[in-house]
Amino acid sequence: MRINAAETLLQAGVPQATALECGSETLTYEALRQQVRIAAGAWRALGLQQGERVIIFAPDSIAWVVAYLGVIWAGGVAIGVNPRLSPSELAPILQESEVRFVWCETDSVAPLTPLLAGMPQAPALIESGPGESPWARRLSHVQPMEPVLLDEEAPALWIGTSGTTGVSKGVVHAQRVALQPDSFARGILQLSAADRLYASSKLFFAYALGNSLFAGLRAGATVILDRHWPDPQRVLEMVRTHRPSLVFCVPTLYSKMLQSGVAQQLAGLGIRHFVSAGESLPASVRRGWREATGLAIVSGYGTSETLCLMLYSDGDNGLLQTTPQTQLRFASDADPDRPQRIWLRSSTVALGYWKRPQAQADGFDNGWYCPGDMFLRRPEGQLEFAGRTDDMLKISGRWVSTLWVEQALASAAGIHVSQLACVGVLTGEGLTALALLAVAAPGQRELAEQCVRDAITALPTYRRPHWVHWLDNLPLTATGKLQRSRLVALHAAALAALEHRA
Repeated sequence: MRINAAETLLQAGVPQATALECGSETLTYEALRQQVRIAAGAWRALGLQQGERVIIFAPDSIAWVVAYLGVIWAGGVAIGVNPRLSPSELAPILQESEVRFVWCETDSVAPLTPLLAGMPQAPALIESGPGESPWARRLSHVQPMEPVLLDEEAPALWIGTSGTTGVSKGVVHAQRVALQPDSFARGILQLSAADRLYASSKLFFAYALGNSLFAGLRAGATVILDRHWPDPQRVLEMVRTHRPSLVFCVPTLYSKMLQSGVAQQLAGLGIRHFVSAGESLPASVRRGWREATGLAIVSGYGTSETLCLMLYSDGDNGLLQTTPQTQLRFASDADPDRPQRIWLRSSTVALGYWKRPQAQADGFDNGWYCPGDMFLRRPEGQLEFAGRTDDMLKISGRWVSTLWVEQALASAAGIHVSQLACVGVLTGEGLTALALLAVAAPGQRELAEQCVRDAITALPTYRRPHWVHWLDNLPLTATGKLQRSRLVALHAAALAALEHRA
């Protein structure tokens, strides 16, 4: 089958229905389709060829969506990149991805120009902005073009992995990614064209791109965008101003909204469903949210490699089941009583990684994807999330998941703790032990320490952290996830500081 992902995403919307809102700016589906056609014509006039890559390096906006979809419409491959990256952080992405163009706003031109000048085969910089920017002038002088139809397995876009455990990888998605990105939202959230979707995460993050933008457009609904970085007050402002019916946030932000009192203010503002993904949702946050708003959070599991959510939980026990149109299988020789990896398949599963043959062989197999996360089988086909493969540790001859310890302690500490992470480290004798790194909620340090002490005492001995470090904050990725690759170093630094004080 020959399709174009951008055209497929824009097929359902009623011409005069609102497709996008950002601040005071709105765009109908009819206008969006026309602007994407024109943007595609501009990319083609610039010399973009089929399969060539373009980085979109800017805050979320309607212009971002038009430029991004225009690349795909013209037969190119679109890559959304975090606009907060420094030139030194962006440089390896540019070098590895071998992009043809970088689309950015005016204020990014100055820092990007010397970076590109130092590259042997530098991409061209395309400046966008209000008024007479080079991109705006080009849009006013080109003819709209029809979509380039390609094989459904041809590349359409890339997503960068979140980098929680190391270096980010480029995930290559096919044109078919646009066929059913709305299957979770339709089947579980009852998404329809009447809905209004708002994701606090940004469009370079798969969670927002797939489950809000792509799902919303595919259903002919309205997608709400925000240029600004999210915090509890910003989420409240967005909800009050734009009145979304479906809201997508990450667990850390839900926790902060509970602690700040924003959660209670969201009650009664017309939201039908709150969705959480990106990390495991603590039971204490789940309970607190329902008490504050009257609504349970639907917790989902997805990755950059799946774009959309593949598993979800809408119950208090947090157990997961597959979303509509998702297939799941286990390794045939896997022990059903131990945590294990799973294989997932749907139309939104990626083709694979760019220039990562070992990771490709480990994670992809004939349309199936195997995450690095571990799950336990539970009754009635449900799954319990057990963390990543390297989160499973053997302590005193017993298997321990650092995630299980984190969940138990976070549940006991409740809103008194804002961040909490557990990591396996070696003792001076070379034995594996657990270190806990925690951040107290503002003004709650004493209560937080007491709650954590009591909760640790209640754990089985082999699950108790050997060290507890109270820090000012824990490192997060650009997508709001805990940066677990830095936890061992933080533990070592905290130990060194203790020894120095002693």
